[in-house]
Amino acid sequence: MEITEYMELNGHEQLSIFTDPKVGLKAFIAIHDTTLGPALGGLRFWKHETEEDSLMDVLRLSRGMTYKSAAAGLNLGGGKALISSSSTHKTESMLRSFGKFVESFGGRYITTEDVGVTTDDIEVISQETSYVTGLPISMGGSGDPSEMTALGIYQGMKACALEVWGEPSLKNSTIAMQGFGKVASCLAKHLLQDNTKIIVTDINKSALQRAQEMGLDFIENPDQIYDVECDVFSPCALGGVINSFTVPKLNCKIVAGSANNQLLDDNHALMLQKRNILYAPDYIINAGGVINISVEMEQDYDSNTAVEKVSRIYDTICSVIETSNIQGITTAAAADVIAENRIKEMKNSGNLL
Repeated sequence: MEITEYMELNGHEQLSIFTDPKVGLKAFIAIHDTTLGPALGGLRFWKHETEEDSLMDVLRLSRGMTYKSAAAGLNLGGGKALISSSSTHKTESMLRSFGKFVESFGGRYITTEDVGVTTDDIEVISQETSYVTGLPISMGGSGDPSEMTALGIYQGMKACALEVWGEPSLKNSTIAMQGFGKVASCLAKHLLQDNTKIIVTDINKSALQRAQEMGLDFIENPDQIYDVECDVFSPCALGGVINSFTVPKLNCKIVAGSANNQLLDDNHALMLQKRNILYAPDYIINAGGVINISVEMEQDYDSNTAVEKVSRIYDTICSVIETSNIQGITTAAAADVIAENRIKEMKNSGNLL
């Protein structure tokens, strides 16, 4: 499918490419929908195999951000950015050049951190644009969103537990965690308080070392995590891991994690449902970071307010499950219904933000 055809079919408003060879910058920004407000979405520093893969990544992720913000009740649209580089080294000149790229959108796109990007990087980018959030606490921002993202996932897991086991508790359960980055590490701290058994895998040896230091079990071969007998399978790395190859392997009752675009295809939600595995839609359960950022954007940042709002992910997951049960659809489809209805209501009211 052509890129423009894909954009038309999925309601994307804009896709922009920016190059600055002097500093080694090639960047992409996708804006999906700005009905509810400016497009907010993180910046990834990642090298895909092809340019088409890069473009499709920002397009898919920007759509996910639209739905994430809409379902969370935020006045924000969806966007995403990617710096594509064969090098792992980020320079100040590269990040500042990207900041000028963001500034050129005049506020239609607001950036923040994502995979491969830190709050220090965001601070550098902010020298060239005011359309940035997730700044360090020292600059009046909300800092690293990992803890809030993890809190939301923990709350969402408990909502799933209520549906599956009749109690909103993960005590004494087993969690198979795919990926052990910042969010997963924070999530593990919540889970350990419930006396859960956590089994981790990650392609990064330092991540496995960190898991070992926390007293967690780990699997060195990442492919074996799908076969682990567990209560919750938690994808906390990159997307597309729930697919025709992995779903038959899963030995769990719940899929709930921090990764974006966990389903390779919408049909894989139905595959999970047929296997009686409850899926917590990724953009619902991992919305804690963007909710936290919305608190930073709307007022002087207050962590207590952020915690209260992020904790409502529990209620949102419950609503998704209820919609799924009432309408006889997958939880993924139910999440889309909730998000799309909010956008549709705003368009029909004529009170576009």
